[in-house]
Amino acid sequence: MTARLLMHWLSALGVALVAAATPLLATAQPPLSPTKASGQTVTPAFEGWYRNADGTYSISFGYYNRNAEEALDIPIGPNNSVEPGDANQGQPTHFEPRRHWGVFAVKVPADFGDKKLVWTLKIRGETWSIPASLHPNWQIDALEGEAGSGNTPPVLKFDPTGAEGAGPLGVAAGPLSTPLGKALTLTVWARDDGKAAGSVSREGRAGAPVTLTWFRHQGPGVVTFSQRSPRVDPSAGMATTTATFSEPGEYVLRVRANDASGIAGAGHAQCCWTNGFVKVTVR
Repeated sequence: MTARLLMHWLSALGVALVAAATPLLATAQPPLSPTKASGQTVTPAFEGWYRNADGTYSISFGYYNRNAEEALDIPIGPNNSVEPGDANQGQPTHFEPRRHWGVFAVKVPADFGDKKLVWTLKIRGETWSIPASLHPNWQIDALEGEAGSGNTPPVLKFDPTGAEGAGPLGVAAGPLSTPLGKALTLTVWARDDGKAAGSVSREGRAGAPVTLTWFRHQGPGVVTFSQRSPRVDPSAGMATTTATFSEPGEYVLRVRANDASGIAGAGHAQCCWTNGFVKVTVR
């Protein structure tokens, strides 16, 4: 088994590649021990990298919140940073329970070479850092089609004539602005190639619509969605929900679009879903 195939297999099992802060040594931390409801930590995960059409690269990250029920919040700063560069490079500050793949990606230049990005999280007295690089063993099929199947991720956009995005880096919109306590309407357009991953039967699934899920990605307060998983209208390819915020401040909302492979297929090769990010100012 090649290192690249091994990485895909591990990702499919939900293994978080983690590193101790001092010394910075990568280890495998499989989530096989009994999961507690709360009180545990969150670990950053390096998912792999892929080449963009413009010659740049996207480095994909996810995380593993070891709690079965407790969500965690770690604001951008010394306890949640990506280096080198700005502390805020699009990483989440809100961490839902369990394993989440390809939650964000950092775009690096074509001449990035053998440099490394390091995402560090500090919580409950523990520090976790994960280094990420463009090592050939960690290249993923995020845009080309999983393992040669031709199954490419859904395409998202936030305006019918606006920019489109696919894969973990996805597409961004905003900033939008809304008063505190008023529901903000969020509309997204989604389409897919109609192909399922090789492990999923295509019969009866090829015409399955894209499945959407909304998350609070960054922000100080609770976000309540009228529909966290709004249905995509198959004729218009459009879906709408609303978001209501508990506190003023700066937020980033993430919508994940999964293809017919479903949530279970999300980790494998990063092929089968796309992120969309919406910046919102709540005043």
